[in-house]
Amino acid sequence: MKHRLIPFIAAALMLGATACSVNPVTGERELTIMSAEGEIAAGAENYLPSRQAQGGRYVVDPELELYVSNVMEKLAAVSDRPGLPYEIVVLNNDVPNAWALPGGKMAINRGLLMELEDEAQLASVLGHEIVHAAARHSAQQQTQNLLLQVGMVAAGVAASQSDSDYAGLAMGAVGVGATAWQAQYSQSHELEADRYGIEYMAKAGYDPQAAVELQETFVRLSEGQQSGWLEGFLSSHPPSQKRVARNRELASQYNGGERNKAAYQRAIAQLRKDQKAYEHYQKAQKTASEENYSQALGLVEKAIQEQPRENLFWELKGRLLLEQEKEDEALKAFDRAVAANPEFFRPLVYRGVLNKQKGNAQQARSDLKASQDLLPTQLASYHLGELAQQSGDRQSAIDYYKQAAAGGGELGQAAQAKLSQLGASQ
Repeated sequence: MKHRLIPFIAAALMLGATACSVNPVTGERELTIMSAEGEIAAGAENYLPSRQAQGGRYVVDPELELYVSNVMEKLAAVSDRPGLPYEIVVLNNDVPNAWALPGGKMAINRGLLMELEDEAQLASVLGHEIVHAAARHSAQQQTQNLLLQVGMVAAGVAASQSDSDYAGLAMGAVGVGATAWQAQYSQSHELEADRYGIEYMAKAGYDPQAAVELQETFVRLSEGQQSGWLEGFLSSHPPSQKRVARNRELASQYNGGERNKAAYQRAIAQLRKDQKAYEHYQKAQKTASEENYSQALGLVEKAIQEQPRENLFWELKGRLLLEQEKEDEALKAFDRAVAANPEFFRPLVYRGVLNKQKGNAQQARSDLKASQDLLPTQLASYHLGELAQQSGDRQSAIDYYKQAAAGGGELGQAAQAKLSQLGASQ
C-alpha cells in the first residue's frame, strides 16, 4: 500500500507547489489547484443535494425568490467575475443562514430573510456571498484541506509498515452539499468578503451602512439565546465587534445609497403573514420530540389552517399520524405534502415506505426512486433493495443494499445481513 501511495503523494505535492492562480477579486497570486471549470462543475453538482438536505425550495411564495434573484443579479453584474453562472434559491428553512458554493450557486434561508429590514441589508448578505464565489474562497479552502490530507498521508507512510493503517483512505467523502464546501472560512476570507462585498454594494447603488447594521445584528443575536443562529449563519460567518468597526470604517469611504425598505417589506409580506404558522410548526416539532404526539398534531393542524400550501406542515402531520398508527390518514397527508412541493425528497421517502408497508409495491418503488433522484438516502436505498429482492431482481437488490450498508448504523447492519443472505459482500 505504501508504495502505491508514494507516487500519488509526490504528484499532489508537486501540483500544490506549482498550481498558483490569480485571485480575480484581489489580483493576488494564491495557491488553488482546482481549475475555474472544475469549480463551476463542483458547484453545479452539489447544488441540488445541498438544497434538498437543507429544506428544499420555499414554494409558498415563488415571487420572493424572483425578488431575491433580481437583487443578486445587480450585485453579480458589478462583481469581479460577472460571467459566473450565478443562481440563488430561497430555502424552506427556519435557521437564519446563507451560503455560496463554488461557481456562484447560492442559497438564502427564509429564516434569515425574516431577520433583515430592507433590500440594502439583503444586498449586504448577497454581496458577501458573491465575493466568496468570485474570489474562489471555497476552491482555496479545498486546496488547503487537500494539501493537509496529503501531508498527513505522507507522515503516515513514513511511519507505518501496515496496509491496515490506511483502511480509512478508501472510504472517501460521503457527505454532499454545502457542508462539504462550507468549511469554516479563514479570517482573511471573511474580511475579504466583507471588504469587497461593501464595494459591490456601493457599485450597485446600495447604502453600505447596511453592512454595518447587519454585523451589529449578528453580534447581538450571537450574544442571546438563539442557538439557531450559532448553528447556521454565524457558525460559518462568525461576527465580532472588530468586524462591526471594520465595516463601519469601510462604509464611511462611500456615499449613501438605496435602502428600498418598502420594496423589501412587500417582498417578504407572505413570510410575515405566515410567521404564526411557522411558530406553530416549530412548537409542534418540539412537542413531537417529547413524544406528545396528540398535542403536536393539534399544533400542526393550526399551522395548516394558517397556511395550507406549506409542504412541511403536511409532512409533519403525516409523520405524527404514523406515530398514532393512522396509516390511511398519514398517506393522505403525505399526498398533500408531495402535491405542495413535488421537488422535495423527504415526503416521497415517507410515502414510499408507507406504500411499501401497505403492499403498494409499484407506487412505493416510484416514490422511493423519485426521492433518490433528488437526494440519495440510506432509508430509501434499503427499502428499494427489499422491493427489488421481492421482485426477483437480485443484482439491483445487491446494489441498493450496498448503498444502504455504506451508511452504517442499525440500518447499515440490516443491509449487510441482507447482502450475506444474497451471498454478496459489501
